[in-house]
Amino acid sequence: MFGLRALTTWQKLQLFYRGILENGDKKTDSWPLVYSPVPISCIFLCYLVIIWVGPKLMAKRQPVNLKPVLIVYNFAMVCLSAYMFYEFTASSWLAQYSLLCQPVDYSDSPLAMRMARVCWWFYFSKVIELSDTIFFILRKKNSQLTFLHVYHHATMIFNWWAGVKYVAGGQSFLIGLINSLVHIVMYLYYGLAAFGPSMSKYLWWKRYLTSLQLLQFFIVTIHTTYNLFADCDFPDSMNMVVLAYSLSLIALFSNFYYHSYLAKKKNKKT
Repeated sequence: MFGLRALTTWQKLQLFYRGILENGDKKTDSWPLVYSPVPISCIFLCYLVIIWVGPKLMAKRQPVNLKPVLIVYNFAMVCLSAYMFYEFTASSWLAQYSLLCQPVDYSDSPLAMRMARVCWWFYFSKVIELSDTIFFILRKKNSQLTFLHVYHHATMIFNWWAGVKYVAGGQSFLIGLINSLVHIVMYLYYGLAAFGPSMSKYLWWKRYLTSLQLLQFFIVTIHTTYNLFADCDFPDSMNMVVLAYSLSLIALFSNFYYHSYLAKKKNKKT
């Protein structure tokens, strides 16, 4: 009896997994890291291992000088973000996307393929951005390995795996568009900071960068909340995930903003 129950449970798991594989957008299924969640899950596990083992391996070593690497990396990310921002903007404009309600185009028309491709690049950029954490570890900037940092980087790869797998376009385009714009500014800041202390006097605007990041989450929250209650042919399950995630980021980034800027200002006054 137990063996039969175990087999039935196993069969249910197999059916569930098969549903995950086969219910996606057929035009993106053959693209790298899309068809199955296994590859991105392996990347995630490797990421967690690096976070756990990396600081221990670096404990008795000198920080690695990554100045040239960081300059190239950050400005390359500026270029990639600018490309994605342009593609999200151009694809949505040409396809006459609606900001209020935009279903996913599951056809293989040129504009649907163009939007799906930029969604994949956005997803893949989140995999590339895991390098941010590795650079912190190699430079022994362990104080930067906060819950916010790890949570944001680790969850974005799964969110956008699901985005490209099931909803490559539609309402989700706005998230990619806004985030790409924010990342142009963010990686520009990091690229300039990589030049060293001589650039510090030009980087007074870090506080406003955090404000910009918070603003994007508020926009996404409002946009998603409206769509959740509107009569729109876009999966409510995806809207609920996006809403919960954006609210969690508002909470975490607000906490970071308070402790980084407001609390420090109070301490200076006292």
